[in-house]
Amino acid sequence: MTRVTYVFDGWEPIFRTIAVGVAIYVILVISLRISGSRTLAKMNAFDFIVTIAIGAVFGSSMISSDVALAQTVTALALLLGMQYVVGKSQTRWPWFERLVTNPPSLLYYRGEFLEDAMLEERLSEADLRSAVRKKQLGSFEDVEAIVLETGGDVSIVTSVGDESALGDLPPDELGE
Repeated sequence: MTRVTYVFDGWEPIFRTIAVGVAIYVILVISLRISGSRTLAKMNAFDFIVTIAIGAVFGSSMISSDVALAQTVTALALLLGMQYVVGKSQTRWPWFERLVTNPPSLLYYRGEFLEDAMLEERLSEADLRSAVRKKQLGSFEDVEAIVLETGGDVSIVTSVGDESALGDLPPDELGE
């Protein structure tokens, strides 16, 4: 017959959780410092997946006595290594960047809400009004463009000028 304990199963699992938790925490901090700022920067979908996976590895290794510290270090190294390779590949090959990240999306341009883009990105006029208020602008007259960035942030452009800041948007979005 198996013994099921819901409240306390002795001090050994508690001490193991503390020891493994501290070790993994130190390893994770060192790994994140080595892997660079991109790991902690604004996230695209791949970065989000890696972050969730790192949390799952961290949590399962702290709680489960079936997961050895060496397995945890291997899993963290694998995840951070994959993120490094994907990051390098994104900067080297534009087609690869398009494969793993969403392109920026123009949602408002020169007085016009771009309904199709807003619908595709599941954003409402109220969302864009909120973004304008957060930028401490009192009127859409001060706004030239609103862009949903690849990391999910909404950028408010108050002066387009030569439109160089909008250069990575598809030309048809700018009415060209």
